[in-house]
Amino acid sequence: MKPKGLTISLFFLFIFVPATLLEASNNGVDGAFIFEENEELQIKRSDFPSGFLFGSATSAYQVEGAYLEDEKSLSNWDVYCHSLGCGENGENGDVADNHYHMSLRDIELMHFLGMQAYRFSISWARILPRGRFGEVNPSAIMFYNKIIDSLILKGIEPFVTIYHVDFPQELEDRYGSWLNPEMQEEFLYLAEICFKTFGDRVKHWITINEPKLMADYAYETGIIPPSRCSEPFGNCLDGNSDVEPIIAMHMLLAHGRAAKLYHEYFQPKQGGLVGLTVHSYMYEPLTDSELDHQAAKRAFAFHSGWTLDSAIFGDYPEELKECLGYELPSFSLDEKNFMKNSIDFIGINHYSTSYIKDCTNSSCSATGNRAIRGFVEMVGERDGVLIGELTGVEGSYVVPRGMEEIVNVIKSRYNNTPMFITENGYSSPDVHEQRVNELTNDVKRIEYHSKYLVSLAKSIREGADVRGYFAWSFMDSYEWLKGYTVRYGLNYVDRQTLTRTPKLSAIWYKNFLSNTTHLIDKKVSRSYTTS
Repeated sequence: MKPKGLTISLFFLFIFVPATLLEASNNGVDGAFIFEENEELQIKRSDFPSGFLFGSATSAYQVEGAYLEDEKSLSNWDVYCHSLGCGENGENGDVADNHYHMSLRDIELMHFLGMQAYRFSISWARILPRGRFGEVNPSAIMFYNKIIDSLILKGIEPFVTIYHVDFPQELEDRYGSWLNPEMQEEFLYLAEICFKTFGDRVKHWITINEPKLMADYAYETGIIPPSRCSEPFGNCLDGNSDVEPIIAMHMLLAHGRAAKLYHEYFQPKQGGLVGLTVHSYMYEPLTDSELDHQAAKRAFAFHSGWTLDSAIFGDYPEELKECLGYELPSFSLDEKNFMKNSIDFIGINHYSTSYIKDCTNSSCSATGNRAIRGFVEMVGERDGVLIGELTGVEGSYVVPRGMEEIVNVIKSRYNNTPMFITENGYSSPDVHEQRVNELTNDVKRIEYHSKYLVSLAKSIREGADVRGYFAWSFMDSYEWLKGYTVRYGLNYVDRQTLTRTPKLSAIWYKNFLSNTTHLIDKKVSRSYTTS
């Protein structure tokens, strides 16, 4: 249902938080903030190269809503959440942030905040409700054309992810989704539709978001649809956690075939680039032992390397072959040829860093001591000291040095292939207890982005070819099994009214992007009202 007379009120405390930020405490009078400068946090827009893009990101299921409007079919997430219940309170993405009806106003807000790029994803179930055996949905084409055209009109570069977790439930029912090679054909058809329809304006394509992480969650731990797993990883009705995540990497071949199509038939005329994203923790050895150093290398290979080695070198990392042996299928010669150099850029989704413990010669948990995990275990503390400050997501810590470290690892291993930081963001650990004014005065989020940008700037000065940074996320959204209780957004979304209110971090980002260097202690209040 389209909301009438919805007002998006932007109550901006327009106090510039200079890039020299930031220790801040809400101990001033009349709601004022007192900021203590910290030399370690000095960061300016001018510290990054000319042409470097700054923006924010979302994904379709997390923000669009309108789950059955305009001929969209049920997605795997629609069915999963309706049948089993998702989120901590049984929440789902039926409405989400209603971006389907509010996209133009959201783009106005992006423009106001000075964002230069916006990363969003295509809803597969909206574009092709029945997959390749059904019709293309004209309403969906119209919707995404509207977003792309509006972004370009405002000078915002669209970065489009073709597949970000959600697909038509019919493909699960028909094939068993990614366990069946037929999904490659389905994805290739979707990608072709997108390239044909939007490629004259979209110059940055991401084929698949975090294929390894999706395979792990769906087929190893079973915590997302289709929820398949086996002991000791989880208690699912069906599945094999030691084998199915490997089979589900049909996603890699789907990417490779789509990239080949783009490079051969669309890139020569459209002139765009194609890449994919990886969920990239930085892994540090728990101890100085050689075993833990090797374990940290295996951890990278089993997570980021599984995807990136395949997409750049055309083969799996040696660490995978050693641990998984005959369980790991070989690429055919033809597959190696189209997988090799199949990306023009690497998308890095980086949030945190973890210590890694070797499990080949040490006692580990039942899940750590498995070949599918590379015989490693993630550890959050050393000698009783956490690796970093806690966030709102279990196992995720604030470790700014990890940004520089992971960029440098990827730079070295993959010959400095161009990179974009396609996700980086912070969720407060005490969101349940916070009031609205506390959620919007998000000093910790400002500190997080400032510190991670300082670390990123260092890697760029050292020669890393990083070309853009996307804050996750543009606004508070549906965070999968955490529902709406975990908030990453620069903009606060009221769950009752869906009103967007820029947080202090959004104003900081705006000032950072304008390279502001002086203090503005002026309150600015604006309202945008649309019918």
